[in-house]
Amino acid sequence: MVTPEYSAHHLQVLEGLEAVRKRPGMYIGSTDSRGLMHCLWEIIDNSVDEALAGHGTRIETILYPDGSVEVRDRARGIPVDIEPRTGLTGVEVVFTKLHAGGKFGTGSYSASGGLHGVGASVVNALSGRLDVEVDRDGKTWAMSFRRGEPGMFDGEGPDAPFTPFDKASKLRTVGKVAKGVTGTRVRYWADSQIFTRDAAFGFTELEQRVRQTAFLVPGLEMVIRDEREVAAGFPPVESVFRFDGGISEFAEFLAPDAPVTDTWRLTGSGTFTETVPVLQPSGTMIPTELERRCEVDVAVRWGTGYDTVVHSYVNIIATPKGGTHQQGFEQGLVKAIRAQVDQNARKLKVGNDKLEKDDMLAGLTVVLTVRLPEPQFEGQTKEVLGTPAVRQIVSHVVNKQLTAQLTSSKRDDKAQASQLLDKVVAEMKARISARTHKETQRRKNALESSSLPVKLVDCRSNDVADSEMFIVEGDSALGTAKLARNSEHQALLPIRGKILNVQKASISDMLSNAECAAIIQSIGAGSGRTFDLASARYGKIIMMSDADVDGAHIRTLLLTLFFRYMRPLIEDGRVFAAVPPLHRVIVVNPGSKPNETIYTYSEQELHNLLARLTKSGRRWQEPVQRYKGLGEMDAEQLATTTMDPAARTLRRVRIEDAESAAAVFEMLMGSDVAPRRSFIVDSSDRLARERIDA
Repeated sequence: MVTPEYSAHHLQVLEGLEAVRKRPGMYIGSTDSRGLMHCLWEIIDNSVDEALAGHGTRIETILYPDGSVEVRDRARGIPVDIEPRTGLTGVEVVFTKLHAGGKFGTGSYSASGGLHGVGASVVNALSGRLDVEVDRDGKTWAMSFRRGEPGMFDGEGPDAPFTPFDKASKLRTVGKVAKGVTGTRVRYWADSQIFTRDAAFGFTELEQRVRQTAFLVPGLEMVIRDEREVAAGFPPVESVFRFDGGISEFAEFLAPDAPVTDTWRLTGSGTFTETVPVLQPSGTMIPTELERRCEVDVAVRWGTGYDTVVHSYVNIIATPKGGTHQQGFEQGLVKAIRAQVDQNARKLKVGNDKLEKDDMLAGLTVVLTVRLPEPQFEGQTKEVLGTPAVRQIVSHVVNKQLTAQLTSSKRDDKAQASQLLDKVVAEMKARISARTHKETQRRKNALESSSLPVKLVDCRSNDVADSEMFIVEGDSALGTAKLARNSEHQALLPIRGKILNVQKASISDMLSNAECAAIIQSIGAGSGRTFDLASARYGKIIMMSDADVDGAHIRTLLLTLFFRYMRPLIEDGRVFAAVPPLHRVIVVNPGSKPNETIYTYSEQELHNLLARLTKSGRRWQEPVQRYKGLGEMDAEQLATTTMDPAARTLRRVRIEDAESAAAVFEMLMGSDVAPRRSFIVDSSDRLARERIDA
């Protein structure tokens, strides 16, 4: 066997921004819509960091019809003078050099979200074109880049002729501004060579993130303007967010239930020392011991439900996977509440039972924010805080402030503290009772169980990982699905039309609803706080409804049920939506060759298919079959398009999808009429009649 030669000339050294374009996932997570949105957050967060530092009170984000996006602020503006080590202007350094910026020391920003110095340069590297304008020193300065390389464009858009700079880069002067006027405008076009074809900016997701930022930076006005459908005759969509109440308002906004307590603010700070490499004027890095200050601000509010809503942030950057600050919060929370329960043990009739963390988290909505210089994150996407000292600081602040709140002598505070302790102890007793009941019940398999719904058409396999349960809309679709399924591992549960809207219904109403109860019993893992993912009888739960408006309505109702009462199923990635076709096109082949059947899944896909067939001179049978429901398919068609794992398409439901479903139902079917009326009035001119049954 001959070993291939391997020597130094086989090694590649990626210079500058080449590494970003070669491995974009390392920097932005993915190259689909999530990665595209991450790039936009990087630019917006730079402007937010300026606002955090006290510069600028308004940030605008504009989505243009040509696919570009622009972020404007009225902050200090990117420096335009020469950076001495590189000999380049500050603008070019920020947009072309990795790990460059003003956030590595404590001089420019005491706390910021963009910490790694790669945000703007990564966005630039992954853009077909990026234009930046800076108002500073009485002038408007401008520079353009193509895939990270500075130069000049002769025209509009990323496809305009581009001439890179030969020897030295030039920062152009394109106008004048009044003395004292400063700010930055960044407009870029994502590179089609990097991002997937279907990657797009989601206005709803952008709205959620901008609203969140406005809550976290009181007094900052955040504006989003979507002009992408202006060419189609629709007016621009604009949203403006400003919240002077900060995270107290945020907690009230997030809370899903009626209050047991008011929103309490727990604030404080602490200092710690850490040794970090500090860049010296000579260019060398010397380990230096620095004293850091960590500011803690927490809003907590308990409600009557059992859902726990925790949003944690570091320097206004969301940390969805937690970290040391969240660990510290939970540690301080447990310590404070356990101490109060122990002091009131006889009154609360606690006995020898011991509180657990989940008993205290039930019904809790918390917004946790910490601000500190140069926090340590795990990865560029900053989803987990790693700075060790923050845990003890947050724990101390939460324990001290929450204890003071629970022992306050004010009448309202005493009443709320008493209600909270009663709720916590009740949650503990319910948990112990459920566990005892579960331990005394013999675990039964599907054949022994008498509690499974009669209408469940179960599968033979007991292998959870390999089994699937299809929730089917109506008996007509059930009859076809019985013939189309693989009975070894595919189970069927028919539901009769639209299930209960559980967004506003009580738990007792939900459990007494036949359709909801059948779904919960079939899955076999319980509901609410007692839901046990390990007991779920199926590896996949697949919603199979018609490809029409009613089908979408049913899917949304089911999503709301899963989100509110069986959320671990979604978090574990077990909930899916089947994708049935809309059309069946039979392409006529010449001679004795059998005809070809092609399925399409949208009106646009059908039009594109027919255009291609016409162009190639091929014929198809008229009329094209339009499926109004799953019951119109025969078993072979349903198996081929929707149920056979080898040929079907499934959409995995993410937790963000379920949150959106719950938010939509809160607005459209909740008890508050005003938001629903505003939505209908504001959106009426955006409804195209032909889209109603698409």
